[in-house]
Amino acid sequence: MQRIHSMDYKSAGVDVEAGRAFVQRIKASVEATHRPEVIGGLGGFGGLMRLPAGLRKPLLVSGTDGVGTKLELAQEHGRHHGVGIDLVAMCVNDVITSGAAPLFFLDYMAAGALAPSAMAEVVEGIADGCRQSGCALLGGETAEMPGFYPQGRYDLAGFCVAVVEEDELIDGQHIQPGDSVIGVASSGVHSNGFSLVRKVLERAKADASTLYGNDKRSLIGDLLAPTTLYADLVQHLLQSRCELHGMAHITGGGLAENLPRCLPDGCSARLDATSWTRPPLFHWLQEAGDIPERDLWHTFNLGVGFCLVVKAGSEAVVIEHCQSKNHQAWVIGDVTSNTPGRPAVLEGLPA
Repeated sequence: MQRIHSMDYKSAGVDVEAGRAFVQRIKASVEATHRPEVIGGLGGFGGLMRLPAGLRKPLLVSGTDGVGTKLELAQEHGRHHGVGIDLVAMCVNDVITSGAAPLFFLDYMAAGALAPSAMAEVVEGIADGCRQSGCALLGGETAEMPGFYPQGRYDLAGFCVAVVEEDELIDGQHIQPGDSVIGVASSGVHSNGFSLVRKVLERAKADASTLYGNDKRSLIGDLLAPTTLYADLVQHLLQSRCELHGMAHITGGGLAENLPRCLPDGCSARLDATSWTRPPLFHWLQEAGDIPERDLWHTFNLGVGFCLVVKAGSEAVVIEHCQSKNHQAWVIGDVTSNTPGRPAVLEGLPA
């Protein structure tokens, strides 16, 4: 009788030893993000962390997100560190709009088979983003799922928790007509609209050698530039006693759909589309893809990655603080009256 070969987990596609080696490689990067409040180290079933001392009435603020189809482009070109930063930014930039300080971050990575080098680069990018944001990479999960994901492909998700004093919460309730809207520069497309970006690249037959703009920049390099992290800037503004009435993270849907999210009942916003120079990358995308102007505004950030709503008269001070932290910023509009009960809108968008 012919003997049937025995089977094990590795023959089914899951390499447990590679998983252990991966954890050992990322251990130093993860522990370098730990704040004093972190209890224990890597390897437990749950991450432990004390709340910072001295808080009176703390509120926890949480957010979760992914990187979207930017992952496809990044994996195609072997750029893994940057999407780790993107993952942190997409979560952290959301929770800080309430004035909260990031405490800790968790990641989830799933792949058909472990590619330890590439995946370690991702986690090192996540750790980099956490260090820049002042939060601890408290834990994570790596799932090896053979047959579910294509060979060489992985997906990411992240989760962030931040804290703010209840009486210091920024929820837009103090926004009023006459307030100014300050736009803070993005690093490019950030992590939204890449399903359209990839179609444009396909149409233009663009590849790693494609250059664009007057100074002949790398198209793929600029498209894969990591999302700007704004946590350090927001904490600096709050510690400098800048009066922030509201904030918005400009993600999918662009300014048109994200800025109104921070506005209270009875308010809208009016944009001056000529108040900043649209980066050349967005001109290339529009021309190469023949993208209608309206779709461009409702898909991309067009150079503005974050918005601050401030009291009229304080604009110069706030912009000066932004520049001191190496962030370009401009007054891009103001808050207007709207009929109570009607949804807030962004006026002044190009047709």
